[in-house]
Amino acid sequence: MDSHVTPGRDREVATLGGGCFWCTEAIFDQLKGVEKVESGYSGGKAPDPSYEDVCTGSTGHAESIQITFNPKQISFKDILQIFFTTHDPTTLNRQGADVGTQYRSAVFYHNPEQEAVAKEAIKETNAAKIWKKPVVTEVTPFKAFYKAEDYHQEYFKNNARQPYCQVVIAPKIVKLREHYRERLKAA
Repeated sequence: MDSHVTPGRDREVATLGGGCFWCTEAIFDQLKGVEKVESGYSGGKAPDPSYEDVCTGSTGHAESIQITFNPKQISFKDILQIFFTTHDPTTLNRQGADVGTQYRSAVFYHNPEQEAVAKEAIKETNAAKIWKKPVVTEVTPFKAFYKAEDYHQEYFKNNARQPYCQVVIAPKIVKLREHYRERLKAA
């Protein structure tokens, strides 16, 4: 899928890898200005991989989300600020118990402006000492996004009582609500 951003439009696209896509999708789906969040795979070599393919670690893909947003309501910089505070961007190829290159932290930029904003956001995150270790998020050009299987879409919304959702995703949602209440969509 080619999702290059056209400047001046009322919609932009961001593609991010922040560990398990169930977590990142649940976060960004709740924000004002975010129109759509899809779980999928980006940053790899194999065309149209399956979840099982990506889990082997051999495709090079990261579990990712693709966010369609209105930059008049939420900026790419704001999205990155939330991204860097709602997942751990300091661990290489890991988020909690999820380990492997498919769980790496990544910003797949769609244009030079997004690249510059991402690199600046990393500098600001490091300078703010939000984390004890430096950010290791990769900033790399967007090439392709492959939508994940249907059962991965809106996973938290459809499976909130599932143990993984309760133990891993729910605390991230609590953190989002505590720190970014003014950015949340009306319930």
